[in-house]
Amino acid sequence: MPGALEAALARRSWSKVTDEAPTHDELLALVAAAGRVADHSSLQPWRLIELRGDDRERLGRAINKAQGDKGVSSKPLRAPLLIAVVASYRKSHKVPRWEQEAVASGVAHLLSLLLDEAGWGVIWRTGHYTRAKAVAKAHGLRKNEELLGWLYVGGKPPRSRPERRKAVDARGLVSRMP
Repeated sequence: MPGALEAALARRSWSKVTDEAPTHDELLALVAAAGRVADHSSLQPWRLIELRGDDRERLGRAINKAQGDKGVSSKPLRAPLLIAVVASYRKSHKVPRWEQEAVASGVAHLLSLLLDEAGWGVIWRTGHYTRAKAVAKAHGLRKNEELLGWLYVGGKPPRSRPERRKAVDARGLVSRMP
């Protein structure tokens, strides 16, 4: 089993996936691990919404409605499982809103890494409609919540060519305090 460093270096986004997806129970085990991200005051300012089957078509209708179009957007049908990432802000004198959103984002990123390591293809998708009323309503969001995007999850298709991913130049991104 690879360590965290190897898993992070091997991670990539999968824009196309097969129709296979982790089960609900498999997902719960990974979410339990992803929920261990740093969380100031342990507020758990996040939640996830699992979308499968017809849920994806309901989302497609909401996306089209948000864009002023009729019918069903095919975007949510690109993967068998979508996981909506929701920042669920809590009242706190210690933990500002941006930090709570960072926790929700951290959960999503760690979950995507865990899914990838477990053999699933994952991509985090967003769009201007993540903040649209029709999309928020379709997800049952509360007043204190915002949709950050969706993890699209499915099986990893066989690769016909090796991936060419640009290495991160850490030296250009890490500095000392002036």
